[in-house]
Amino acid sequence: MAKRASRRSAAEDPSWACPCGTGLPYADCCGPVHRGEGTAGTAEALMRSRFSAFAVGDTDYLLRSWHSSTRPARLRLDPGQRWIRLEIVATERGGLFDSTGTVAFRAHYREAGRPGTLDEHSRFVREDGRWVYLDAQPD
Repeated sequence: MAKRASRRSAAEDPSWACPCGTGLPYADCCGPVHRGEGTAGTAEALMRSRFSAFAVGDTDYLLRSWHSSTRPARLRLDPGQRWIRLEIVATERGGLFDSTGTVAFRAHYREAGRPGTLDEHSRFVREDGRWVYLDAQPD
C-alpha cells in the first residue's frame, strides 16, 4: 500500500491547485509567497495565503505573516484538521494604497471525517510595508 503524501509534498506538486481558491496551481499562487519569493499585495491576498498555509501546514509562514504585537510565540496546528475550501464573503479596504483592511471569510475544514466551518472577520494592517494579520474582529 502506498504511503499517503504529506501536506507539504502535495503542495510542492506543480499541478496541485492552490487551496486558496484562485484556481491557480499552488506553485504559481501562494507557494512563492510562502517561500518568501514575493509578498501579498492586498489584505485579501494575505488572507488567501494564510488559509493556504493552514492547508499545507506552513506554521513558519503563518507566524511571519502575523503582526508582531499579536503573534503567538509558537503555533501548533491540529494534525487531524484539514482545511479544504475558502470563501471570501466581503472585504473592506485592504488595497494597494491602504494601510488597514478587513476580510470576512468562511473557511471549510474536515475533522474526524466531519465537515466544519469557521466564520471570521480578520483585521489586517501594514507592518514594515507589508500586509500582516492583526486579529479577528468580534461579530
